[in-house]
Amino acid sequence: DGHSHLSAYEKKRLKNITENAKFFAALKLHESAARLNQLTTKRPSHVTKRAKPKKVEDELVRRRSMRLLRVEPLDTPLVETLPQPAAEEYPQVPVGPLPMVPEDQAENCKWTEALLSTWMRISELKAEHAEQGTPDIKRYQETLSSMMLSEENIRKVVKARVCSMAIHPSKSTILVAAGDKFGHVGLWNVSCKSEEGAHIFIPHNTQVNCMHFSPSNPAHLLSLSNDTLRCGDVTRAVFDEIFRGEENFSCFDFLEENANTAIVSHWDGPVALVDSRTPGMSSELSADIGFRRTRTVHMHPVHRQYFLAAGSVDVCVFDVRYLKAKGNKPLSSLTGHAKSVASAYFSPATGSRVVTVCADDKLSGFLFPCRHNNSTGRWLTRFRAIWDPKQEHCFLVGSMAQPRQIEVFQDTGKLLHSFCNMECLASVCSINVVHPSQNILVGGNSSGRLHVF
Repeated sequence: DGHSHLSAYEKKRLKNITENAKFFAALKLHESAARLNQLTTKRPSHVTKRAKPKKVEDELVRRRSMRLLRVEPLDTPLVETLPQPAAEEYPQVPVGPLPMVPEDQAENCKWTEALLSTWMRISELKAEHAEQGTPDIKRYQETLSSMMLSEENIRKVVKARVCSMAIHPSKSTILVAAGDKFGHVGLWNVSCKSEEGAHIFIPHNTQVNCMHFSPSNPAHLLSLSNDTLRCGDVTRAVFDEIFRGEENFSCFDFLEENANTAIVSHWDGPVALVDSRTPGMSSELSADIGFRRTRTVHMHPVHRQYFLAAGSVDVCVFDVRYLKAKGNKPLSSLTGHAKSVASAYFSPATGSRVVTVCADDKLSGFLFPCRHNNSTGRWLTRFRAIWDPKQEHCFLVGSMAQPRQIEVFQDTGKLLHSFCNMECLASVCSINVVHPSQNILVGGNSSGRLHVF
């Protein structure tokens, strides 16, 4: 054998190697590999390639449709084709009154009736006006610190980006309304902890830019889209149409406490005076105030003949009694903004202060300046700083800071408090609303979700 010096393990290993070698030799793998190599050897192809067409050097202008070129169609009739239905994500809302029927009415009829009944019941109770004073700042900060956010107080109320919100003045029930970019209005009874507490209505075709519960009758919810102002009357379960136009509407506010008249701003500058008691859906007056763009309007809380308008770089006070079609001059102007102004609001009790949000990363007004990151980008609703109705000297605004938060500032520009919760709040709340008499704050984000502190 010649391997007597090997151990038993080495002898067995050598035997296995020898047997394996004989087995592979019997398979004749070398011949198979040579045959396979011969079959896969590239042979010259006899297929002739098609010559590439020469580029047309003269065709420098891209073809465009006659519609884009604004050219009238030819007189020759086109070949008749079957009409194709327009692909729309949502059906168009008709003109005129609409029944207050939510999108999911067929499935949740009883739940919807419960929500509307709650709205009607809490609207019958006369809401007391909030004490709009100047409470001690330290005590106010303690109150803010006691307000918390929990998972059960977070709900997706509308389908898309929140563009406006309103909160019912009831002290017994938290009822919040939210409008999104697709014209949806969501109602959420926060006090109802079950899934049936929120429903979506579709009273508009385009984004809901502004919403208010009527100060004289909170059974009425007024909402403004780009082309119409509607009043949701829960006592009649209908969305009435008050004002309609071809212009793009941006904001509105009530001229009087009875909420019969309103001032409506247009994105392209003018403002309109609307009276809900007048038959028809046209305005009483359309006034050019000299703005290239008007984003918000707000009435003075004490002297309600004055209103504040915010536009491109303009923030001006006008007297509604002297408005005319053209040639209107402001009573006073707030200067110093270098870029577009997103919003401007009077302070709630005296109206002696104004808070504005500007794209130049400033929160400013007649009395204070404050640096603030307002670069929300195209996917977020622009920030709007709002006054706390219960505190003359403090306002709230969304924030781009991490962790995500809603900030409270004093009118001196000092940061008083940040509402945050790293576990529950992970998005930017651009639109916020504060309860007029209770310690309740609601923040809306760009996915249609509301957060209630």
